[in-house]
Amino acid sequence: MRIALAAVGRMKNGPERELVARYLERAAGAGKPLALTGFQVSELSESRAGSAASRKAEEAKAIRAALSEGIVVALDERGRSLSSEAFATQLGRWRDEGRSSVGFVIGGADGIDPELVGQADLVVSFSPMVWPHQLVRIMLAEQLYRATTILSGHPYHRGE
Repeated sequence: MRIALAAVGRMKNGPERELVARYLERAAGAGKPLALTGFQVSELSESRAGSAASRKAEEAKAIRAALSEGIVVALDERGRSLSSEAFATQLGRWRDEGRSSVGFVIGGADGIDPELVGQADLVVSFSPMVWPHQLVRIMLAEQLYRATTILSGHPYHRGE
């Protein structure tokens, strides 16, 4: 199953970008024997439309174009809070069901278009707080790596 990230906005070169890359490389390595592949980020341009609603609608169009057919997971502060184990279990379940891909959506400064959130297969919250997209990318990359280690029985995750 292919894992893709679609993120509105571009990260500058620096430690944040390097950390995302490091976790995604680890996830790709650990995920390969588990039939989890890809772990690529598509950076999408922020819309310059006049209103927040128009910006979100334009960005949603770009997000849909960047993600292949498959499961869509939107990251939104109003979503479900999952434990790392539950997150890993869900990825494993989709893989075992023969799903071809899972695309994770990180919105821009205005958030994700409500229509796209409503169409998502799962809406996940890392917190009820709003986080900058750079930090969300890092947290998602780490959780994807953690999910591969949980699914493989690797000791990286020290949950109960």
